[in-house]
Amino acid sequence: MKKIMIIIIIALFCAVQFAWAESSKPRVRLETNYGIIILELDPKSAPKTVENFLYYANNGFFANTIFHRVIKGFMVQGGGLTADMQKKPTQSQIKNEADNGLKNKRGTVAMARALDPHSASSQFFINTADNAFLDHKGKTANGWGYCVFGKVVEGMDIVATIEDVTTTMRAGHKDVPTSPVVIKRAFAEN
Repeated sequence: MKKIMIIIIIALFCAVQFAWAESSKPRVRLETNYGIIILELDPKSAPKTVENFLYYANNGFFANTIFHRVIKGFMVQGGGLTADMQKKPTQSQIKNEADNGLKNKRGTVAMARALDPHSASSQFFINTADNAFLDHKGKTANGWGYCVFGKVVEGMDIVATIEDVTTTMRAGHKDVPTSPVVIKRAFAEN
């Protein structure tokens, strides 16, 4: 009887620890004109990136931005331009945390950036395929990769629908949806 009680106590302790660990992963709700996408972020693996993304989400920055770059079989990118293709002013760029071991697999969310590995600010993308060539390979200009900081936990069907939209060239940008794919609002759920 005593052994059974000890086993039950240990099992309950493990269950509580698991539940706490899962609840420590914030979720961000992206409400788009195509439907809702829920992202689960990984602050343990990418603390500064998650902090940065939550800042933008919680301060209404993503409201009325668009997915301005959509490439079927690759990714959908948004979080920095308005429907009239104007770039929104951002906070400072952040350090690339792509050396965290997370991979650019289908359904993961990563930071977009320019050629400088440490140039990410607000723009992000959702991988619609496994994109190993975007993974961190070394701390060099060509090896840094793109920082994965979360994953889609609901709404991958919405992402797939967005991935299928017709695109064009617009305002100097390629792969822009012909009809805007708008992030109406984004906010942390927990």
